[in-house]
Amino acid sequence: MLFLPTYSPNLNLIERLWKFVKKQCLYAKYYPDFHSFTTAIERCLQDTHTIHAKALQSLLTLNFQTFQKIQS
Repeated sequence: MLFLPTYSPNLNLIERLWKFVKKQCLYAKYYPDFHSFTTAIERCLQDTHTIHAKALQSLLTLNFQTFQKIQS
């Protein structure tokens, strides 16, 4: 189990995934209706293991600085 600070979206892997999906599906994009919007999000999530695998491999890592427990 890995304990994270109370508010740490940069350390939370699901937050990183949602940020990626937002970037792929929302930035500078227009969808004429809700159905095409949800289809784009679903397609992006389905393509995480194929088309987006390389980008997500570097994005979804647990590479962050850790500290040993300090004795007082």
